[in-house]
Amino acid sequence: MSSQQTWLTQEAADRLAAELANLEGEGRKEITAKIEAARAEGDLKENGGYHAARDEQGKMEARIRQLKQMLENAHIGTPPASADGKVGAGMVVTAVIAGDEMKFLLGSREIASGDLDVYSEKSPLGSAVLGAEIGATVSYTAPNGREIKVEIKAAEFFA
Repeated sequence: MSSQQTWLTQEAADRLAAELANLEGEGRKEITAKIEAARAEGDLKENGGYHAARDEQGKMEARIRQLKQMLENAHIGTPPASADGKVGAGMVVTAVIAGDEMKFLLGSREIASGDLDVYSEKSPLGSAVLGAEIGATVSYTAPNGREIKVEIKAAEFFA
C-alpha cells in the first residue's frame, strides 16, 4: 500500500501550496473580473468571451481541487528507505529500455524538477517496475501491443 502513496519533497509541497494560494486569491479575482466584464457586454447566449471565461473558471477550480486533494493526502519528506532492494514510488530509476539507458522518476510530475522524465505507478512502464528488484528484468506491453523489456540497473529516492 505504501507504494501507492504520493510523496512530495518539501520544495514541491511549497511550490504547490504557493500555486494554490495564488489560484484561490489573485486567480479567482482575475477570473471574476473577466466574467463580470464579459457579462456587461450583453446577451450571454451569444457571448463568446463570457463562455470562455466560465470555461477558464471551471478549469481553475478543478486545479484548485486537485491541489487541495494532493496536499491533504501527500506525505511530505522522503519515503522510508527501501531496505529490500525494490523499486518504489518516489524513486529515480536507472534502467535499460530497448537497448537505451535512461533515468526516470517513478511517481507524480508535481514532485519532479528539471529534465527528469516522470512515469506514474499506473503507467505501463511504472506498473512493470514498481516492486521489482534492482537488477531484475521485467517487461510490459506498450500501447502499440509490442512487449518491451526493461532491465533495472539502480533505484534511489528522489531528493
